[in-house]
Amino acid sequence: MATKTKKTPAACTPKEAPLGALQKSQQERTGKPARAKGVSKAKLAPNAAQMAAKAYRLAALDQDFLLSDATRGVRFLLEYEKAEQNLRAWGVRSTIVVFGSARVSMEGPEQHRRWYAQAREFAKIASERGGAMDVADGIRDNVIATGGGPGIMEAANRGAHDVGAPSVGFNIELPHEQGPNPYSTPDLTLQFHYFAIRKMHFAMRANALVVFPGGFGTLDELFELLTLRQNNKMSHDLPIILFDRFYWRGLINFQTMVDAGMISAQDVDLFGYADDAEEIWLELMKRGLHDVPAKQARKLRSHPRKKR
Repeated sequence: MATKTKKTPAACTPKEAPLGALQKSQQERTGKPARAKGVSKAKLAPNAAQMAAKAYRLAALDQDFLLSDATRGVRFLLEYEKAEQNLRAWGVRSTIVVFGSARVSMEGPEQHRRWYAQAREFAKIASERGGAMDVADGIRDNVIATGGGPGIMEAANRGAHDVGAPSVGFNIELPHEQGPNPYSTPDLTLQFHYFAIRKMHFAMRANALVVFPGGFGTLDELFELLTLRQNNKMSHDLPIILFDRFYWRGLINFQTMVDAGMISAQDVDLFGYADDAEEIWLELMKRGLHDVPAKQARKLRSHPRKKR
């Protein structure tokens, strides 16, 4: 009588953890699985299963772990700290932030060419007069900082580069790849995955904000900092200048917001306007920014902070 062979049930294995957003992004970009492939059974050593287990990987070297949803908070910290260390290594204590459209170029319409040229010229002026070119006891102030991409961002980084000054590029990882422009200082050309951490770095060291014409992204960045100023969430009265009165007054009727009771009349004084590079600098000084020739840079102090 034939005996039935009893089948041994296969060992139960836990379900694979779902891929995190960054893991999916990595897999989509490379076309390869985010996990390493298994080793052939024929070559397995006695402890090969243990050695190959994801649990055995060092946490700091485990991409599956580091890029998972569960460690998002750790990645926040890493993005913040990496940028912070690079900025400190260059002695960047304060910045002048320049926002504006990525769609502007020197090859575009006349208006675009003018905006590009004025952003470039302003960055030259700010770098020469603000203290970015001289290190005072290891400290630089009023260093030009942009989003690191093309257009107005490129123009501002380029202006600083023209006079031999450092400048910062806070780049962001986007679905349509944005490479850094060739004018930001390489050691200060940073990349972020999280908009929140990037925005925090923009705000932390800002001594002034200059906003050139732009689209949704520029408006988002402008109103983010206007809201912080309006609610006294910044440690000083950040000077804010909108470049090209005609563009901004045609785009936004702030008086309508005042008349409707959405903002107070005093809120409109949180910012000013300018129509050329020299006027931007003069308006910033009127609003509290320091004008310090390069030879006097050692006497420069960053924008006075309010005591709390």
